[in-house]
Amino acid sequence: MSPVSFPKDFVWGAASSAYQIEGAAVEDGKGESIWDRFVRVPGKIRDGSSGDVACDHYHRHSEDVRLMKELGLSAYRFSTSWPRILPAGTGPVNARGLDFYSRLVDELLEADIEPWLTLYHWDLPSVLFDRGGWATRDVTQWFAEYASVVARALGDRVRHFITLNEPQIFSVFGYLAGEHAPGLVDVPGYLATAHHVHLAHGRSVQAIRAEATAAKIGIAEQIFACHPATESDADRAAARRLDGLFNRWYLDALLLGRYPEDVLSLFSFLPSPVREGDFELIRQPLDFIGINNYTRQIVRHDAGMPLLEISTEGEREGAEYTEMGWEVCPKAFGEVLARLRTEYGNPPVVITENGAAMPETREAGQVHDPRRTEYLRVHLQELARQLAAGSNVTGYFAWSLTDNFEWTYGLGKRFGLVHVDYETQARTPKDSARWYARVIAANGIVE
Repeated sequence: MSPVSFPKDFVWGAASSAYQIEGAAVEDGKGESIWDRFVRVPGKIRDGSSGDVACDHYHRHSEDVRLMKELGLSAYRFSTSWPRILPAGTGPVNARGLDFYSRLVDELLEADIEPWLTLYHWDLPSVLFDRGGWATRDVTQWFAEYASVVARALGDRVRHFITLNEPQIFSVFGYLAGEHAPGLVDVPGYLATAHHVHLAHGRSVQAIRAEATAAKIGIAEQIFACHPATESDADRAAARRLDGLFNRWYLDALLLGRYPEDVLSLFSFLPSPVREGDFELIRQPLDFIGINNYTRQIVRHDAGMPLLEISTEGEREGAEYTEMGWEVCPKAFGEVLARLRTEYGNPPVVITENGAAMPETREAGQVHDPRRTEYLRVHLQELARQLAAGSNVTGYFAWSLTDNFEWTYGLGKRFGLVHVDYETQARTPKDSARWYARVIAANGIVE
């Protein structure tokens, strides 16, 4: 494909999250999060590591901002740590924790980089989990209080807020599959959580607007195409069920003001957590929908799996896969954008995460990662096609700025544009970072 141009005001950024990069797990009054607790359960993290230090961004944020400026980023998406700001989840504010984010915002603005702040990227204060966490309706008030604190302190300088990152992922893997913090397999708790995240989102939008009237507000959802393994009716129905659980449950609630009936029917054996008036709260006017996308899912019917009766396929011959085992499929990325355009009224969209863990080599002070560069290239080309078809996409954030703690995979999977030596904390921009910098400078694809 020939080089293409993006709109002049297109946002070019990179993203991160607090627990994955900050470190300083017990410094300056920070409270414990559910991930601080979860990483200490034997066997939960593949390499036995944790986010206790990670990229030490808490102490090295100025260096990281300089790297962003060198790359030419126009925006940086980061998350605030709820337990760093409110160690007890509610109540007294930890001024030292809040001041860290205030300094970060100021340094970003001084570097002409727009801060995009995510309120929740999975690090619920442990004390709130002990009081019921996302499975209790009280969490909606707790989250709104936290949103008010952050918006009141930073809303004079932060113009873009994201309420939640990937509620479907932390709901399913934290409360239904037990693979992520808090590590539960609790179907009633999962259903409550999957509803309460929407209520918390709605209340936090109201809280932010009350404190920062000019703010642009959205939510970041991981949306992916679900393709049946075969054209059999059973596999097609299985793909539809997975699509309902991960995609439609969230998009329908936010954009249509309802839950899909076929997904509700899967949980008909449980009391509904929905109360009268809930969808009026959930369906707050949004300025954008954040879309995180990495791959697609190939789905088949599996009667041996409880509840959903589905399984997802492993690697297929001839396809390319990342080091996470995720298929590289830019056309499926395009399908997500086309679906938002045709089924959901073409809302304003920002690509809030897209990237890959790929093989890389280090030599003579450089890091070579040609497959990551190619991954970014083909996804940006597909994005350009969807823009030409009419998709209302206004920005793109590569995941991630630096290598970081990749949840249950620990420090072994590297997504970063910038390499981090975890022993010395030295930062080295990879070839993909230099390529991305050229893209930004040219506002288009560099061949």
